[in-house]
Amino acid sequence: MKVYGDMQSGNCYKVKLLLSFLQIEHEWLHVNIVNAETQTPEFLEMNPNGKIPVVVLDDGRILTESNAILGYFAENTGFIPSHRYAKAKMYEWMFFEQYSHEPCIAVARFINKYLGLPEARLEEYQRLQPKGHKALAIMEHALIHNHYLLGYGPSLADIALYAYTHVADEGGFDLNCYPNIQAWCKRIEKMPNYLSMS
Repeated sequence: MKVYGDMQSGNCYKVKLLLSFLQIEHEWLHVNIVNAETQTPEFLEMNPNGKIPVVVLDDGRILTESNAILGYFAENTGFIPSHRYAKAKMYEWMFFEQYSHEPCIAVARFINKYLGLPEARLEEYQRLQPKGHKALAIMEHALIHNHYLLGYGPSLADIALYAYTHVADEGGFDLNCYPNIQAWCKRIEKMPNYLSMS
């Protein structure tokens, strides 16, 4: 099995992290998005959307979209709740991650870390700050009385949201303002087979 990605990308890292937690063997192939390696004819043949991560299974079938990939590999594991309502709450957080969290925190981080905060995107970067803080505040509130987002133990929701949250400072978001998130990050980092982004 081959996984195409960039470990500095949260969407790729979350896949790598789950594969590490589950001890699933794979070949990791680095893709440089800044050098437009996702836009080559060969890559677009795998994913016409020109984005990473991409998983090529042993039989040649292809999976894209990070959270869909998480769902595939976590099937029948403890990372997906068996109870119907809890599973729906997990997906609720994963949709939140893609629509309310990632578009602010990941994009701000990309502008700052990858592009060096260019003048042309400074206004966009500043506009993302309050939206990103709103997403973090929602997580902070959810973690007041819970060790994990679903309460009882880690799920795909935690893996999906941990990826960009634990490096949110690289997008200008001070995690010192969110003690519950900081404690949650430390719990995830103590899980067996944890793998850091760097």
